[in-house]
Amino acid sequence: MEILVCVKRVPDAAENEISVGAEGADIRRDDLVYSVNEWDNYAVEEAVQIVEREGGNVTIVSMGDGDAEEVVRREMAMGATQGLLLTDAAFDGSDGLGIATILAAAARKRQYDLILTGALADDGAGQVGGMLAALLDWPYASVVNKIETKDGKSLRIGREIEGGTQEISDIETPCVLSIQTGINEPRYVGIRGIRKVASIEIPVLDAGALGIDAATVGATAANVRRIDYFVPQLGASAEMIEGSTEEVAGKLVDLLKAKGGIR
Repeated sequence: MEILVCVKRVPDAAENEISVGAEGADIRRDDLVYSVNEWDNYAVEEAVQIVEREGGNVTIVSMGDGDAEEVVRREMAMGATQGLLLTDAAFDGSDGLGIATILAAAARKRQYDLILTGALADDGAGQVGGMLAALLDWPYASVVNKIETKDGKSLRIGREIEGGTQEISDIETPCVLSIQTGINEPRYVGIRGIRKVASIEIPVLDAGALGIDAATVGATAANVRRIDYFVPQLGASAEMIEGSTEEVAGKLVDLLKAKGGIR
C-alpha cells in the first residue's frame, strides 16, 4: 500500500510559554521550540504499522520553509520510506483551502492508496483533510481512531463520535483519513533512526514544480484571514490555579471537593 502522510511543524506547547505578539495577529515566535504536530505523529505511526503488516511505502510530506525538513526527517526515522518538502514564498499565508490545494498537487504526482492527516493542527480548524479529499474527489473520514485493512480495495475504520460512541464504517480506497490521537502509541525515535535517514535526499517542490498558479494560493488568495489573537479576560467567577503540574492537580482536587463536585 502506498501511503502519503501530511505533517506540520508547529510550536511545541510543552516547551514554550505562548504569548500574543505585539501586533495582535499572531503569537510571539522569537526563540520558540518547534516539533511535529501531535496528531500528525499518530498518523505517521499508523501508516508505518499498516505498511509493516501489508507491505508498501510511506511518504512524509510537509509544507514550509527549510526548517520543516527537520520534521520530515524525524518522521521518516519512524519507518517511512521517503520524504517530500513543499517550499515556495508564494505559499506563505495560505488558508486551509490553499494548503489543501498545495497538498493535492503533491498527491497527484504519484499514485497513492491512502492519505493520512492529523485531525487537528495548531490552528485547530480541522479543515485541511476534508478539503484535500474534496479536491482529489476521494472518500473522507475524520477523527479516525481505528484502521483495519480488508481486501486491498477498502478499509474498515472506527470513528470517535459524541457520547463516547464508536462508529464502524467501510471506506473505499483511495481515501483520505484524519487521524485522532490515541489510535496507537507512536514509537520512540532514537539517534540511530535519525542517522539512518540523514543522507536520504528529500525532493523540494515549489509552485512551478507542482503545477500550481501562485495566484491561487498564499495570503493574497486566502478567503480566511486571522484578524486577532487575545487572551480572554478573567471573569468574576473564574479562579486561576498556579503552580507545578502536581500542585495544580492537588489544588484542583481540593477545590472540586470543596465545591461538591467530587467526594
